[in-house]
Amino acid sequence: MSASERHVRARHLPAARRRAQAQPIAPPARSAQLPPDPRNVIEFRNVSMHYPAGDIGLDGATFNVRRGEFLFIVGSTGSGKSTIMRLLIKEREPTAGTIRVAGRDLGSLEHKKVPYYRRNIGVVFQDFKLLPNRTVYDNVAYALSATGARRKEIRTKVPDVLRLTGLSTKLHNYPDQLSGGEQQRVAVARAFVNHPPLLLADEPTGNLDPNTSLGIMQLLYRIYRAGTTVIVATHDSHMVDRMRRRVIELRGGQIIRDEATGMYAQGEQSTDEFSDMLDRAYGQLGRDQPTDDFMAPRHPAPADPHHPSPEPHLWTPGGGAEPDPGSGSGSGGGGGWRNYP
Repeated sequence: MSASERHVRARHLPAARRRAQAQPIAPPARSAQLPPDPRNVIEFRNVSMHYPAGDIGLDGATFNVRRGEFLFIVGSTGSGKSTIMRLLIKEREPTAGTIRVAGRDLGSLEHKKVPYYRRNIGVVFQDFKLLPNRTVYDNVAYALSATGARRKEIRTKVPDVLRLTGLSTKLHNYPDQLSGGEQQRVAVARAFVNHPPLLLADEPTGNLDPNTSLGIMQLLYRIYRAGTTVIVATHDSHMVDRMRRRVIELRGGQIIRDEATGMYAQGEQSTDEFSDMLDRAYGQLGRDQPTDDFMAPRHPAPADPHHPSPEPHLWTPGGGAEPDPGSGSGSGGGGGWRNYP
C-alpha cells in the first residue's frame, strides 16, 4: 500500500469509528440457524455452559462482536466472564448453542485443527504465564517460533512489538527482574506479536496498581486502534468508566446488559452528565455557576510558551498510518483471519 493510501485511510478512520460507535447495538436474533454475518467476528447463539459440578458458566448467552470493536465484559466473580474466554479459545465446549468465529462454527472444528485456529487469537492472562527461564525477548519470540515463523521474521517482529509495549530496554531481562506491570506488558507483547485479528484479555489489570493498570489499558487501546478486535473481561470499574466503550454485563451466566458506550455499573453518572445536572440546578436557582472549576487541578503547572505540549500520538508497529480496522492491511494492524486446514 502506498504512503498516500495509508494517509487517506488514517484520515477517515476516526470518522468511521465514530459512525460505528453511534449506531445502536441491535439485539441479535435468537435462532442459531441464521447464516453468519460477515460483519461479525464473533457470534454467540443461545450458548450455555454447565460445569460437571453443576455450576452454571453461561445460560443462553446471545451476542455479536463486530470486527474492529473494543468490548468490555463485566460482572461479579463467577458470572461467566472467564467462561466466554475459555469457549473462544476452545479450552471448553458449550453444552448448548452455537459459537461462530470469523464465520466458522467452532462446534464443527476438528480437534487437530484447534492449534491452527488459536494462531488467530492473542490471549493475555491475569497471572502473565511467562516462561521464568527465558528472557523478555525469548518469551515473545517463542510465540512466533511455535507457529513456524522463520528467524528473519522473528528478528523483525519481536523488537517491533517490544517498542510498542515500552520494553525495548528490557530485552535481556528475565521475568523475576521485572515489575508486575512490566511482566503484563511482556504478556501483551507475546499475545500481539503475531498480529492476531482477535485479542482476548482476561482480567489483565487484576494484580496491578491503578497507575500501572492505566498503562496496560492504554496499550490495549493502541492495539485496538491498529485494527485488532479486543475483548477485555475485567473488574476494573475505573477503566471501564473512563473509556466508555461497549459493555456487556453478566450475572449468573446470563447477559443482563449490553450498551454501546456503557459504564461498569448501570445507572452511574458520567462527568458530562453530572456537569449537565449542575447546569440545570444553577439555572433553576437563577444563579451563575461558580468560576472555580472544582474538577480541575488546584495548582496546574504553568504553560511554557516555548515548549508546547505535543499532540498525542498512538504509535503502531511498523510506523506509518493506522490501518483500516478489519481490513488486515498495514504492518501495524491485526492481520486478517488465517486459514486453518
